[in-house]
Amino acid sequence: MPRMLDVSDEVRAEIGDEEADRLLAGETAPGSYDCTSCRTPGDSTQERTSTVLFIGDETAVLAFAHAGCLPSQVVQVTEEQLRGAVKSIAGDTVDLEPDRVVPDKAVPEQAVLGVTSGLVLIGGELHPALVVEPTGPIARPGTTGTGDDFLPLLIEQGFMPLTELSAVPPVLHGWSVLLAVGQLHAVLQPGSNGGQPVAWWQAHQPLQVTEGWRAAANKHQQVLMFATPVGSIGRQPREDLLRDALDKAAANGKLVGSALPLAGT
Repeated sequence: MPRMLDVSDEVRAEIGDEEADRLLAGETAPGSYDCTSCRTPGDSTQERTSTVLFIGDETAVLAFAHAGCLPSQVVQVTEEQLRGAVKSIAGDTVDLEPDRVVPDKAVPEQAVLGVTSGLVLIGGELHPALVVEPTGPIARPGTTGTGDDFLPLLIEQGFMPLTELSAVPPVLHGWSVLLAVGQLHAVLQPGSNGGQPVAWWQAHQPLQVTEGWRAAANKHQQVLMFATPVGSIGRQPREDLLRDALDKAAANGKLVGSALPLAGT
């Protein structure tokens, strides 16, 4: 079955026209896969999918990503990054050449986005909030550096740097929070070229939220999303401790946020 694959010119140049055509025809590409960016399931027979080629010194790995997460591209990585990777994708990488063996079908280890829900008091009123903190530094797509570009990438998307939580951050149009049957499913971002929204973050299993959080979300018809670099918030057992951690992150210049419209009920 043909696949809805995006194969960029640079990826095609590396793997060759014959292999690219076999991928597009569905001969070598998987149907289902785990996105190499957000680590959630994808289906190349149902949704646009990017081919992402990781190239080391001796090894090449072709992985797959939601088109809304990453464009099709070639990513240069060190051989150590490939061979030392602990995350593997079973069945959705392609061994490109006999002399370029894919080690355990591995890709560079991906940071995971941790999402915590809680109520945040702003201006004397409780607002539903999501706090997003990755488990590791987030590099800019296509780079191999060790820096953390998580906040700059979100600021480029329209999220606002926050130095204090004295007012509700402005609405970021085009983004939304998907709540269905009282459970949190995803944070959606605008699709490419004005297309349908795509998942920026998606729960592996729908997350339960409290009745108070859901009631506040339905009241305001929006959810506040805050994001911090790894190590800024951690897992807080109580909402007052979560608020203290948010205030500290804001004071240290390590907090961005926006109000996202509510999708669903």
